[in-house]
Amino acid sequence: QVRLVESGGGLVESGGSLNLSCAASGTISLIRTMGWYRQTPGKERDLVAFITPGGSAKYADAVKGRFTISRDSARDSARMTVAMQMASLQPEAPAVYYCTAYVTNNGDGHGWWGQGTQVTVSS
Repeated sequence: QVRLVESGGGLVESGGSLNLSCAASGTISLIRTMGWYRQTPGKERDLVAFITPGGSAKYADAVKGRFTISRDSARDSARMTVAMQMASLQPEAPAVYYCTAYVTNNGDGHGWWGQGTQVTVSS
């Protein structure tokens, strides 16, 4: 079992920056890829970025060059963190950003989600 708790959302002006963080607890030794999704009202949840255990990161085209995802790979504690620095934010409908973690155990995989943190960019 994995628990994900996001933080860092809020209101920011157009062109501004915001840093999101996600703390994972539980059976973190089984966590593989971690990432962030976003969802605006009435739309599907879309992938923003993900990062592999080795630190390779992939981004949606819309955020390339503006967002940076990172993870704390230290496993000598009970927590693991994935963060995302967001810069040059553009005005849009309020979005909820969700942290996700893909966990594998004995060949089975399962995705876990956090509760989300809302980001609003004002014009």
